[in-house]
Amino acid sequence: MNSKLKVRVGQVGLFVAGGVATAAVGLGSAVASSAPSAHHDSASSAASIVDPNHSQKPIGTIYQRTELYFGTGRVNLPPVTDAQFETFVDATITPAFPDGLTELTGDGQFLGDSGPVQERSHEVILLYPTSDRTASNRIEKIRSDYKKQFEQESVLRDDSLDRVSF
Repeated sequence: MNSKLKVRVGQVGLFVAGGVATAAVGLGSAVASSAPSAHHDSASSAASIVDPNHSQKPIGTIYQRTELYFGTGRVNLPPVTDAQFETFVDATITPAFPDGLTELTGDGQFLGDSGPVQERSHEVILLYPTSDRTASNRIEKIRSDYKKQFEQESVLRDDSLDRVSF
């Protein structure tokens, strides 16, 4: 898949290992790591980061991870442009999650009413403390705003837990 990898400036790091991109929110000069959990069992993935000294003590803290997938294709309208999406990120997502986020851009496909549909899409990865009781409402507002502003049927949301270390 051809994809452009972009990391928004902020307290975010993006790491690619074995072709899998994972993200961690942290301080600019800190070291961060994250076990990929979007498509793995969260409990086993979160427990898989252990002390390199083999003490088997888990390293890091459990964070909530939300991945949002934004399509760009529209019926009877041109696709959402990269510039339009960047404006949306700057005006809507960044103020809701000012500590940082990771943005990935790529080509995706899904099965539509008339068969497979291929389109450019954007993925936003958010990591935030499990104690953040307002995050879900902010995320739902982001999804609703995007659907309304760009005439989209849906914005896919994928929630999981990650153990992250800064």
